[in-house]
Amino acid sequence: MQHMSGLPPDPDSHHDWRVIARLLPYLWRFRGRVILALGLLVLAKTANVLVPVSLKYIVDALDRSVQDPAIQILLVPVGLVLAYGALRFSSVFFGELRDAVFARVAERALSAISLTVFRHLHQLDLAFHLDRRTGGISRDMERGTNGISFLLRSVVFSVAPILIEVVLVAIIMAVTADALFAVVVLAGVAAYVTFSVWMTNRRTTLIRTANQRDSDANHRAVDSLLNYETVKYFNNEDYEALRYQQDLQRREDAKVVNFYSLTTLNTGQGLIIAVSVTVVMWLAASRVASGAMTLGDLAMVNAFMVQVFVPLNILGFVYREIRRTLTDVEAMFGLLDIVPRIQDKPGAKIYRGGMDGLEFDRVNFAYHPDRQILRDLSFTVAPGQRVAIVGPSGAGKSTLARLLFRFYEVDSGSIRVGGVPIQDLQLDSWREAIGVVPQDTVLFNDSLGENIRYGKPGAEPTEVDEVVRLAHLEHFIASLPDGLKTRVGERGLKVSGGEKQRVAIARMLLKRPVIMVFDEATSSLDSASEHAILSALREVSRDHTTLVIAHRLSTIVDADNIIVLDHGSVVESGTHAVLMAQRGRYWQMWQLQQKRDGDLE
Repeated sequence: MQHMSGLPPDPDSHHDWRVIARLLPYLWRFRGRVILALGLLVLAKTANVLVPVSLKYIVDALDRSVQDPAIQILLVPVGLVLAYGALRFSSVFFGELRDAVFARVAERALSAISLTVFRHLHQLDLAFHLDRRTGGISRDMERGTNGISFLLRSVVFSVAPILIEVVLVAIIMAVTADALFAVVVLAGVAAYVTFSVWMTNRRTTLIRTANQRDSDANHRAVDSLLNYETVKYFNNEDYEALRYQQDLQRREDAKVVNFYSLTTLNTGQGLIIAVSVTVVMWLAASRVASGAMTLGDLAMVNAFMVQVFVPLNILGFVYREIRRTLTDVEAMFGLLDIVPRIQDKPGAKIYRGGMDGLEFDRVNFAYHPDRQILRDLSFTVAPGQRVAIVGPSGAGKSTLARLLFRFYEVDSGSIRVGGVPIQDLQLDSWREAIGVVPQDTVLFNDSLGENIRYGKPGAEPTEVDEVVRLAHLEHFIASLPDGLKTRVGERGLKVSGGEKQRVAIARMLLKRPVIMVFDEATSSLDSASEHAILSALREVSRDHTTLVIAHRLSTIVDADNIIVLDHGSVVESGTHAVLMAQRGRYWQMWQLQQKRDGDLE
């Protein structure tokens, strides 16, 4: 077809075998059930192909008997009729038993693979999740798991049964009728399979393009709806609809081209089946006319044609779907092939916690080579000290928290805790020791209580009540009809910014970390709430090493040390009183904020 010309070559078929090979270990866990299912499959197909044979002998017996219909029925061997019914029932019975045995295998394997991919995604570094689109990843997982389910069932329920049946039919036809019939049947099957494979391979690129366009459109819709408020702020509903319409048009074009190629495939398959059946029936009819075959043989050959070519049409569909799903599964397994950039070093030590200080020693870092964030940054946080980081936007304040939590690794220099580089510590044990209250708090679409309890799943009610009190959430919770059982909505949209930050503070306190990091943790609070929470935070962080990233300078005037950053470097440090006396960068920031606050009043 014209639209297929100029397509890039299809990837090597070994990719498909590699995907299948990765599925086998999950099936091997249930090898007993798999072997039993295959045994039942052979029994079901054997019984099925013997049905036309029994029909042949019934027809021949009737044909050779006397002409009186009543006497014909009496003379037909009763055993053949019973065998015919028994074979039909056996084919269905063994097939259903096979399905029942294999059902647990398919679901268990699917659950194991889904859990493996889910865990792996959580092991990947932050850079991966910031670069990739969540809508696209979820679509890859959905299509991949659906594809695996289809693969497991199609191999056992469709492909293997049809192949076994074709082989058995060819053998029986060669023995009971004529070897030429077997040759025609096998040639027809071979032509059908060859054409289907060739044409489907040419369609693979079209399928992948259609999938990509589908993912693009889905991502556009998800991203727009997640940013509903921003769309409304700028009255950009029509703009979002236009962009979504463009993605839908590209998806539509790709799917229509894919449909045209499918029509060509179906037409070619139908032609091969029609030619094969016509040749076989012509051979059978001519032999019956010459007396070389009986009417029973003709009935058997006709039944075999139905048994072989009707399911073979299903095989064509299954093969197309297998190739499509292999592409989907390959995309999902491709996620497993991504190696996390942040991993434990060989021999990494478990961090035991304790009153340790932090040291940033000549740290350099850039998200992109053309955009340096931190430059030879050095400062220390003594054990139990409360150190504040301030500076203009883009100075690198929040980057410090990400590096400390090891969302990223430093380009050069070192971050040490208790004198030990954090790269030498096991990730889980190190992150377990850090509590972070981020600037932008995102809540799960669950109850308020579960969002707080996320800091320590399974926490006792008394523990939850304590952190609720410390975060000054008790009055807000008391005002809700359902209290802690109140649903917060997707991404916490039903809760205000200040309330979300208090929830974030509460669940961080529930974690009981050794080191606390507050990344502008009170930026969404009113003055009264901010004052109350700051007092509580000073109390709970008294015996902790604490790093406070602040925008409002009034929140950190009592810090043990204040680090002033500009363009990724330390330009000043000291207490509030010392920095104010120096009348430098900090003093300028303070004056500017005081003037702005005064203007707002």
